[in-house]
Amino acid sequence: MPHAEVSLQVPGLDTELSVVRHGHWGRPLLAFPSEGGSAVDFEGHGMLDAVRDLVDAGRVSVFAVDSLDGWTWAARDVPTEERANRHACYQAWLEEAVIPWIAEEVGGPPELMTFGVSLGAYHAVQFAFQRADLAPLALGFSGNYDPTTWNSWGEVGDATYFANPTAYVPGLHGDHLDWLRERLSVLLVVGEGPFEVSPTQALPSTRHFAGLLGEKGIRHELDVWGHDSAHDWPWWQRQLAHHLPRFV
Repeated sequence: MPHAEVSLQVPGLDTELSVVRHGHWGRPLLAFPSEGGSAVDFEGHGMLDAVRDLVDAGRVSVFAVDSLDGWTWAARDVPTEERANRHACYQAWLEEAVIPWIAEEVGGPPELMTFGVSLGAYHAVQFAFQRADLAPLALGFSGNYDPTTWNSWGEVGDATYFANPTAYVPGLHGDHLDWLRERLSVLLVVGEGPFEVSPTQALPSTRHFAGLLGEKGIRHELDVWGHDSAHDWPWWQRQLAHHLPRFV
């Protein structure tokens, strides 16, 4: 059973999205679902059981959120630039509604880890880059980090650029880059098995993104699992159980 759950209004929309908390204590983990998923998926797809020992021991407290992908990045009838503009509503929901609620729950400003699988990996990484002050550690599993490869069409502009880590990371420089080098750490995990190349492009995108982080000197790890490691929940369970203990 979740420790707490809440529905929170999305700024500018007549829509509420849910947050479900698992655990009473420990470092907060902001968990994004796969494409179009919901806050109950972390438990429903076995991720909670995979790390239940850490939750029960008070080492980590999971805050799982709904996605808004059906209206944003997964809305294939909408041009990419508009999808990016819509994504800004989701970012605002995270910053203006979710983070304050987490802060109330944990008794102060959170020092978050972000985590996601598949499209959720993009959300985890993108949020950490935008708000490394709040989330200095991002865990992205089987992610594709280039929104322009997601059935993209139409003219793209600033909204898409600033929502695309593979586009803006190469342009990072100066004091902001120095700060990210000091503040941010990224763990990228991907397999070489079924659906990690086609159709998701997770394997080539993850390798490419790790290369961009390396070129900019941003602290990161790339962990590539073998040809049996599929783009699927049983493997994400094993990968999270393997990696999470050293961060909490």
